[in-house]
Amino acid sequence: MEEALRFFRTYEVWFYLGFGLIGLYYVRKFIIAWQELRAAAFGLERESAQGRVNAAASMLVLVMSLILAEFVLVSFVTPSVPGAVPLLTPTINLLATPTITLQPLQGGEMQEEAVETPEVLTTPTSSVADGCVPGQVMIDSPQPDSELRGIVEVVGTANITNFGFYKLEMKRPDEQNWLTILAGDQIKEAAILGAWNTSLLSPAEYQIALVVVDNKGIAQPPCVIKIRIAGEPQTP
Repeated sequence: MEEALRFFRTYEVWFYLGFGLIGLYYVRKFIIAWQELRAAAFGLERESAQGRVNAAASMLVLVMSLILAEFVLVSFVTPSVPGAVPLLTPTINLLATPTITLQPLQGGEMQEEAVETPEVLTTPTSSVADGCVPGQVMIDSPQPDSELRGIVEVVGTANITNFGFYKLEMKRPDEQNWLTILAGDQIKEAAILGAWNTSLLSPAEYQIALVVVDNKGIAQPPCVIKIRIAGEPQTP
C-alpha cells in the first residue's frame, strides 16, 4: 500500500493532466450530443442523441470522481500512512576520526586530549535527538519528559518554505517503526496541531516526532521529544 501511495503522489501532476484531457474530450462530446438532441426532429434521432448525451455525462462524472479520489489520496491518506513519504534524518558517522586539542598545564607544558568530533550525515534513521527548529518545526506542548494521560492537545509549529503537510508520529524508544497519530495540511505557528488520545496506550515511555514535509515530498529533520504515558489513577 505504501508503494502505491508513493506512486500516486509522485505522479500526481500527470494524473491531473491525463484526467483533465479526458474530461475535455468528453465535454466536447457532451456539447455536440446536446446540440444534436436539440436539433433532432424525429423520435429515433432524439433517442439516439439522448443516449450519447447520457454516455458523455456519465464519463464526465467518472473523470471528476477519479480526480477527487487522487486529491484525497495525496492530501489526506498519504500523510497518515507511515512510510508513504520517505523521511531523511541525520545520524552520526561512527567512523569519524577524532581531532587532537592541546590543553595547557602548569609549567607551560601542553597535554594532548582527544576530542571526538563526529561528522553528521543525512541518511534515513528512526529518530533524531535535536531536530526541533523554533519557528519552523517545533513541539511546544507537551514538554519533554512530561507525563500524559487521556486526550492531549499537541501544540507546535509547522511552517517551512514550500510547506506541504505535517504529521505527528509516535513509537517506544526501543522500536524502529513510527506510527502516525495525526496529520494536517495547514501551516501552524504555535497552534494546536491536533488531539491525541493516549488512553489506548499502555503506561510506558514514548517518543513523539513532528515531521514537516514540503510540497515536493521532502521531509525536514523531525522534532522528537520523549514523554511518558501514565496509567489510569487508582480509585480508593
